[in-house]
Amino acid sequence: MIHSADTGSRLFQAYAKTRHAPVVMQVLPALNSGGVEQGVIDINAAIVKAGGHSIVVSNGGARVHEITRGGGMHLELPVHSKNPFVMIATIHRLRKMIREMNVDIVHACSRAPAWVALKAVEGTGARFMTSCHAAHGVSNNLKRLYNTVMGKGERVIAVSAFIADYLQEHLNASPDVIRVVHRGVAIERFHPNAVSPERLIRLSQEYRIPEGASVIMLPARLTRIKGHMLLLDAIQRLKRRDVFCLFVGSDAGNESYRAELEADIAAKDMGGMVRIVPNCRDMPAAYMLATVVTCPSIVPEGFGRVPIEAQAMGRPIVATDHGGARETILRDDTGWLVPPGDAAALAAALSDALSLTDRERALLATRAMGHVADHFTNNGMCDGTLDVYAELLNAGAPALSAPEDAAQGRLAA
Repeated sequence: MIHSADTGSRLFQAYAKTRHAPVVMQVLPALNSGGVEQGVIDINAAIVKAGGHSIVVSNGGARVHEITRGGGMHLELPVHSKNPFVMIATIHRLRKMIREMNVDIVHACSRAPAWVALKAVEGTGARFMTSCHAAHGVSNNLKRLYNTVMGKGERVIAVSAFIADYLQEHLNASPDVIRVVHRGVAIERFHPNAVSPERLIRLSQEYRIPEGASVIMLPARLTRIKGHMLLLDAIQRLKRRDVFCLFVGSDAGNESYRAELEADIAAKDMGGMVRIVPNCRDMPAAYMLATVVTCPSIVPEGFGRVPIEAQAMGRPIVATDHGGARETILRDDTGWLVPPGDAAALAAALSDALSLTDRERALLATRAMGHVADHFTNNGMCDGTLDVYAELLNAGAPALSAPEDAAQGRLAA
């Protein structure tokens, strides 16, 4: 398995200089908020920067402009649909686009688009690969069959070792095609020094944070699996009235769960201690407002951006001890890992984090920021992905070496 530094970027550039500019098509359901979407946007820009042509196919969304701003092209197709008749029509349309645009690689980032893309590449000469971001349920044969498409790529990017194991154990993916490429954070944006005092003041006033309160923040869309109610139970166990809890995340499509959550807050008499913020356009500033960030997911996250973003901002992080969090948090060094569904253990870890002295917080922040800078940067993620692209581009062709002289583009012997 591969987690590359920058070799892939150089090999990709070598291919672009000596053969032709590679054309890479990423396919995903839509371009709205989320870790998958952010990764596609970042890789789109990296492809262009390395000398390739980037095409992103989705059903549209609020972030389409970020694809064109990064130098790529966006094509709107209903690749999100699971309707068999829509999927058949989309396969034919996508196949035509692949041929007309001389696409070299089709990279599918979700299940429904992956089934469409798998069929669309047939007879085109394009190479097919996937990225698997979550350990989807396999409780019955139908679900298992639907999920198997994520392991059918000529190369399969797993966003964590946890997902790599899942692909082999449950989807029968060959270890020979799996490449682990961890997700990354833009550390030039997610850094304490990048957030001005004015941004902090504005956001603090907008969120109406009580003066002097210790802020516990859970940044996640409002859905049961993210552990909002577990966190409420843990905060109640703290028996502290100086704690203020921020739930930062969209409730779109989950309005009934929000109502249930609000009812639980009222029943616990925590109305003055909890605020739900549906959308945040300045997450780095939001992290800076937090005394501690938590990610108490009920089910394992494939990777999870919150732990690495929180650590990049120097915030203490408390997360559930499963899934990708085990790979991104250094236990009792950059954060805390607690057993799944254990409100008492979550409360104890939160208490420890809230009790840190200024010196202890500063030392933890230094360790956490260094950990992310060493292992989970956006550049590392993009280079690792370009490495996989370079593998596919060179498969079956004379191998390329990275350029010895980048200015002249000469190839090493």
